[in-house]
Amino acid sequence: MAFPSRYPPDVIDAVVQRVADARAVRAYGAVTTVARQMNLDPRLVQKWVTKATTPTPHRAGSLAANAADPWETYLPAELLHCRFCHQPMTQTEPHDSMQGYQCQRTCRPRPIDAAAIAVTVGRAILRYAPRIIQSTGAPTPPHLAAIHAHRVLARVTVGATPTSITLTWRATPMLESNRLDTERVQRVAAARNLTLSDPLRARQLLHDSLAGVDPVTAPAHPLHAEAAILLAELQLRLGHPADAITWAVYAQHSTVRLHGPTHPRSIRALYLHAAAHLRAGHHQRAYHLYRELAEHLATTAGPHAHRTLATHATTALVLHSLGHCQAARTLLADTITIHRREHPGHPATARMTRHLARIWRDCAAAGHQHQDT
Repeated sequence: MAFPSRYPPDVIDAVVQRVADARAVRAYGAVTTVARQMNLDPRLVQKWVTKATTPTPHRAGSLAANAADPWETYLPAELLHCRFCHQPMTQTEPHDSMQGYQCQRTCRPRPIDAAAIAVTVGRAILRYAPRIIQSTGAPTPPHLAAIHAHRVLARVTVGATPTSITLTWRATPMLESNRLDTERVQRVAAARNLTLSDPLRARQLLHDSLAGVDPVTAPAHPLHAEAAILLAELQLRLGHPADAITWAVYAQHSTVRLHGPTHPRSIRALYLHAAAHLRAGHHQRAYHLYRELAEHLATTAGPHAHRTLATHATTALVLHSLGHCQAARTLLADTITIHRREHPGHPATARMTRHLARIWRDCAAAGHQHQDT
């Protein structure tokens, strides 16, 4: 096939726009699809897209920009673990134009590049398990091969660098009949990266990924639980606490069944469940959930950890909303004392103190006479 040496800028812009439109519908393979439709070299199309979407010159030469889209870099959830602290690695918000994975802060001071890991894993799949990838007649880029990682890999253990990894292969690869799960993985990955920039689009992708999943009767499933957590967060941020409760309940039950009640994902789902009830005005239910959350945090993070004390402070505010202002004042005052001693200079202490002053003012305005006054 012969290609012109130069293309008009309007043609390049049109191709880039078509790729963007295709990616709004499907998370992966947009470059290859558009290149085939317009009879262009996929490598050339990828070059145009990379140039159009790269904000800085150094980013254009990086592995992530050349290899993958912003939402084509993350691997399926629950797959990565740290070699040093043996904890699961979770996705981080983009930092310094790089998306990455992070385990414990005390273990890794900086996230590790997600795009580079996707390329390393994809190359291993192309070398050792190429038959799981449907042939399109053109070479499959490593970052696209990596979206099949959950089908052939049970675990990816990450060392100090993106290339220092150990792969634990499944005894039997998952069959292609799980294509629907692959599509769900793609939608969840796309939604995760759009939650801040385009929350409405992210919510639609999460609804699509959960199509056919009844949150009341559906069994525990790691991908569905991850999508439910993200959807509950979005619904809460967008001001729909009732919808957030529905998916937070499923996420909590599912993560507890899969990982146990003190796993970070289970605690995250429990927090969303409690926050959604609080936002909806269900103070009695929120009170019990925040009590449960505080107990789990005291076990995992410690009784004097900031998150534990912050949960106690929120519980005090819920008690005040329920009319138990004396109990609320006592709990909040004790929490402030411990927080000031254990976390000196932390801004949360001042916020807690302002809440305590507000509760005192409310009691004074209502003419309450308490024994501790």
